Amino acid sequence: MAVEMEVADGQCRLRPFSCELGLLSRPDGSAAFLQGDTSVLAGLYGPAEAKISKELPDRAALEVLLRPKVGLPGVLERSREQLLRQTCEAVLLGVLHPRTAISLVLQVLSDAGSLLSCCLNAACMALLDAGLPLAALFCGVTYALQPDGAILLDPTARQEQEARAVLTFAIASSDRKVLMATTKGSCSVEEMQQCLAAAQRAASTIFQFYRDSVRRRYSKN
Repeated sequence: MAVEMEVADGQCRLRPFSCELGLLSRPDGSAAFLQGDTSVLAGLYGPAEAKISKELPDRAALEVLLRPKVGLPGVLERSREQLLRQTCEAVLLGVLHPRTAISLVLQVLSDAGSLLSCCLNAACMALLDAGLPLAALFCGVTYALQPDGAILLDPTARQEQEARAVLTFAIASSDRKVLMATTKGSCSVEEMQQCLAAAQRAASTIFQFYRDSVRRRYSKN
């Protein structure tokens, strides 16, 4: 299913979205998320028995692995793994599954821009497909600040390279709270606030896409 959104204060659009749930048979939940030409495959395993060294007495231990399209994970992947894990932990009701382990594996299939937000969206859909208890849903929205001051929603890889700054937000479905924000480059406080407000508006379209995807997955043929 493809969705588009225009922002009133600019000619910004979300690229077409597509999502397929339950694509993999081995994980407990899986999702393939396509955002323009950027695509990520997510698989979630657990809750399962945890190793004693990783066991947490009061909640489930969440591990996030991000695998690049080619080669081995590097510093960038490790940094993004931490951002993804922090976002998932903010909504996952891990206290309901203490002393267990949950693993989220994300495989990058293609990177044509806004990769982190695509990973966030794939992770949320995989959590939904696995049926894990969540306090809220979340989505990722990326903005690029161009040298001339223009703000681009859901930028491509080329637009990110030309940008003065790239900002990615993780927005919760409850009250549009900001669960995570990361910035590459330099921007003013006013520009960040402008991007955040626009990201919260764009999140409504993404959450509607989530609902449509889940409804289509479980509707009777």
